Amino acid sequence: MTNKIGLFSLIAIIVGSMIGGGAFSLATDMARHAGLVAILLAWLITGIGMVCLALVYQNLSRLKPELSGGIYSYARAGFGRFIGFNSAWGYWLSAFLGNVAYALLLFDALSFFFPIFSGEHNVYVLMGASMIVWTVHAIALKGIQQAAIINTITTIARLVPIFAGIVILIFSFHWNQLSFNAWGTSDMGSILKQLTRTMMVTLWVFIGIEGAVVISGRAKKASDVGKATVIGLLFTLFIYVFLNVFTLAAVPREVLMQFDNPTLAYALEYLVGSWGAWFINIGLCIALFGALLSWTLLASETPYIAAKDGVMPKFFAKENMHNAPSVSLWITNSAIQAFLLISYLFSSTYYMIYLIATVAILPPYLLSSLYAFKIALKKEGYGAQESSKRDLILALIASVYGLWLLYAANLKLLLLCGILYFVGLFVYGYASKQNQHTCFTPLDRLWVAIISLAALGGVWLLWSKAIQ
Repeated sequence: MTNKIGLFSLIAIIVGSMIGGGAFSLATDMARHAGLVAILLAWLITGIGMVCLALVYQNLSRLKPELSGGIYSYARAGFGRFIGFNSAWGYWLSAFLGNVAYALLLFDALSFFFPIFSGEHNVYVLMGASMIVWTVHAIALKGIQQAAIINTITTIARLVPIFAGIVILIFSFHWNQLSFNAWGTSDMGSILKQLTRTMMVTLWVFIGIEGAVVISGRAKKASDVGKATVIGLLFTLFIYVFLNVFTLAAVPREVLMQFDNPTLAYALEYLVGSWGAWFINIGLCIALFGALLSWTLLASETPYIAAKDGVMPKFFAKENMHNAPSVSLWITNSAIQAFLLISYLFSSTYYMIYLIATVAILPPYLLSSLYAFKIALKKEGYGAQESSKRDLILALIASVYGLWLLYAANLKLLLLCGILYFVGLFVYGYASKQNQHTCFTPLDRLWVAIISLAALGGVWLLWSKAIQ
């Protein structure tokens, strides 16, 4: 295969995956749930957890370079075929749902210029979003190298308005804005409650950290995968914390809470006038197009690798003349199209969809960390004189962080994800029959029962209209 990508493109894929819509909407999403103290604690916990997770992926790419499917391959190698499938399935769910959220936010931004895209149940949003999704699909079908080049260009382009916004926020900094209601308002609850409410927001903006390991099989050098992961994370972490805190310091909270998405655009409009909103919304449109492309690549790659490994149905493994996973791309973008239609019919918001996408990726992240802990404990892949203590500690912290996120996740969202994971059981059953594998072991059946109960709970929530 000649379609290989280098270090800079790997970094761009990671940054491009993480810096999508979240960077432009952070402040309001955080301010509605917590005061400054809880927000800073959330960033501290998220920063530590995600740095450890990034180092876990760096270590795994070094110790297990043969596992070229990344987040899926680690779960499969560590815990068996069924768990590996669920990791691949959960990652795919998160990736394509994230693209649905990005497509909706893109048209929130475009509505600033074109009011025709405003309002709920908007058929023009459905038509426009569908056109964007299939345009990205056509680009991805040309192969990962071409897609990576376009993604690199859009990643650089989206950073320009973000850094311009940072400069404006620096000159608009007011300490009294930060210190006001630092502990949160009475209706926000305790610090712990505020903290758990913000964790899904901080995690959402970091989804994509695993981008390089997911496509590690297409990297020019295996050593670039770990480097790209750590560099991309630290760069993005700086941008996020800066944008979040300085927006809170520049715009009064009561004003900030009134802003629609994208928050950063309306914050700059408040600070410097309408040109600020124009500038940021243009940047956001570029960012979201790039994020859609990045996530289309990542979403299609995982089932493609899993299919080659006999865990997903064989048709996912088919490639076109450009070595692109063509069938996986068609299925992924068809799923995005279907959920765009659902969001149109039920008026689902960017916020709700990205929360479900965030919860869906929690099991794959936790399984990666647990696998890293397992091989560090057994010293698999280490030299005779090489210590695994540092890696063991990193994997333990990342695992505890993953468990904390499951605790912090909203139970209703976990049950809704149960429905989506339940659908995957039929896909796994079909793949097992196709590849003449035993479908479920006795231990697998326990997990099938747990997923089924969660799905029943999710169906009940929908039936009783407990989810609006």
